[in-house]
Amino acid sequence: MDKQREKLGSRLGFILLSAGCAIGCGNVWKFPWMTGQFGGGGFVLVYILCLIFLGLPAMIMEFAIGRAAQASPVKMYQKLEKPGQKWHIHGYLALLGNVALMAFYTVVTGWMMYYFVMFVVGKTAELGFVAMITNPGVNVTYLLVAVAAGFAVLSFDLQGGLERVTKYLMVALFVLMLVLSIHSATLSGAAEGLKFYLIPDFSKINGSVVVGAMNQAFFSLSIGIGSMAIFGSYIGKDRSLMGESVNVIALDTLVAILAGFIIFPACFTYGIEVNAGPSLLFDTMATVFNNMSGGRLWGSLFFLFMVFAAFSTELAVFENILACVRELTGWSRPKGCLICGVGIFLLSTTTALGYSVFHFQPFADGSAWLDFWDFIVSTNLLPIGAFIFSIFCSYKIGWGWDAFLAEANAGKGMKVQSWMKPIFKYFVPICVAGLYIYGLWTFKWR
Repeated sequence: MDKQREKLGSRLGFILLSAGCAIGCGNVWKFPWMTGQFGGGGFVLVYILCLIFLGLPAMIMEFAIGRAAQASPVKMYQKLEKPGQKWHIHGYLALLGNVALMAFYTVVTGWMMYYFVMFVVGKTAELGFVAMITNPGVNVTYLLVAVAAGFAVLSFDLQGGLERVTKYLMVALFVLMLVLSIHSATLSGAAEGLKFYLIPDFSKINGSVVVGAMNQAFFSLSIGIGSMAIFGSYIGKDRSLMGESVNVIALDTLVAILAGFIIFPACFTYGIEVNAGPSLLFDTMATVFNNMSGGRLWGSLFFLFMVFAAFSTELAVFENILACVRELTGWSRPKGCLICGVGIFLLSTTTALGYSVFHFQPFADGSAWLDFWDFIVSTNLLPIGAFIFSIFCSYKIGWGWDAFLAEANAGKGMKVQSWMKPIFKYFVPICVAGLYIYGLWTFKWR
């Protein structure tokens, strides 16, 4: 007989844990630089629309599949699909997506840790994004810390380890973000920065902006690779899933928006290019803090917040990988943590050493292993997963609308209404498929 499945200790734990998985580098590293590169307020508007009309339905469906199956992504379809069907193949793709995500996310988490340490010890003059990513020792050392710390937390039981730590991380994260947002509002360039950030320029909205906004919405919410399904499997049926999804997305969006409030006023105050790309939170914010009164303190707080944000997602995705592996092998938590930790570390060295030792240019000039892993996850597996969820939950060839609706609406709270069916059944899969194909067609391969 199978052991009783672990459960979360509280509804708050579930909301903060799910939000912790969603909240991370996608909100405060990727969202600001994509906003800068895609023209500011217009991208923000399209991003919010994608969250509401694509992200929310996809999250409800993913939570529902996980809660109904009470299993990890590699096993959940097998419990819900009809005999002879092959939906469970996506469960293995979901596991691949989580592993590919951690192949670069753990390295980015290590970068955040490195910058935090440098600010704490006062060695900010030595900081530089290019210098950091081309230093093998720095990358491997902080990667090891990020992976070891994550799986050390998960070696404890679910409530004593992951749930307890994530609660503290989320509370600290919100407090730090609020303080830094208030500080940025006092800067001389705040008005100009907020105008760029909040007022849409509709002339800059095109197909690429919409594709970028959709991919960013799924990346930010961790939708499409089972990251939300695993937490759905850890909760009971006392609350309906639409309300819980709205809560998670609201917290996730709040952090992303606050990140913009922190970054763009500072950029316009100190003449930093808003379209600097992935280095925006590193070279540019370090320059900002080095030119501020008390910049060492503010920089330490900022990158401490970044470590919290990155680590919360890392913990949640590690839990997803661990749950899949344990269901496939029957290993204990400690054994699974040790073996998964070693595997993730070895795979992540491709990214950690991708700018120094393991040179690899998969796409256009300047691309590296990080871009390769991100392409697999963000451009492909996330939208493909959201499409599969929508077909599986909405059509009789899968789980079916009635079964999905019963699961999603079980418990107290907001319900999925009958008039919403066309959104789940037609709008979501058609939009996701169309934007996915357009994104591949316009992708900068070389």
